[in-house]
Amino acid sequence: MKGPLLQLIKKELVLEWRQRYAINGILLQVLSSVFVVYLAVKGLNQNTWNGVFWVVMLFISINAIAKSFIGESKGRNLYYHMLVQPQQLLLAKFLYNAVLNIFLAILCLATFTLLIGNPIQSLWLYIVISILGCTGFAATFTMLSAISSKAGNSNLLMPVLSLPIIIPLLLIIMKATKRAMDGLDESLIYKDAGILFVFNILIIALAYILFPSLWKE
Repeated sequence: MKGPLLQLIKKELVLEWRQRYAINGILLQVLSSVFVVYLAVKGLNQNTWNGVFWVVMLFISINAIAKSFIGESKGRNLYYHMLVQPQQLLLAKFLYNAVLNIFLAILCLATFTLLIGNPIQSLWLYIVISILGCTGFAATFTMLSAISSKAGNSNLLMPVLSLPIIIPLLLIIMKATKRAMDGLDESLIYKDAGILFVFNILIIALAYILFPSLWKE
């Protein structure tokens, strides 16, 4: 399983490199979104800073990950059918999306810090929670991209399907990162980090179990 998985991840990187306009568009969206926030509200308190940061990350994640399965042609999907197991394809796309999402979060955090300032008291805990949050976004949106790709109007369906799952996840992330911003007791943040970790595992396990049946359709 290791060989095909690595080859699929490499394929994702090669396709992304060949279609640089897509990743360039996402990077431009990060920079322009933060710049608009900077122009609109130059002074943000901690609660607003944290909320705006994760709202920006949410929409960036949707745009970056939605194309995972929706952007695949029927011919390429048939080719995958003949070469790899469905779980391998799912894991490869999830791992690639998780790394991409974490990179975008780091870029977004750096841009926020440069333009708006950085009120975070415990930066390393904020980054740890952000990595878990971005992994949760990647797992959720990868799974929903696969489901939406099998339906009509897939680009419209994915945001609708994501709401019941992503809102609880977003609330947990914002609660944990707010505690990191305030420099509260680390034990409280570890508890939220544990909840995020379990949430991510459940989403990944659910997708891993259900995807083969979906892939056969």
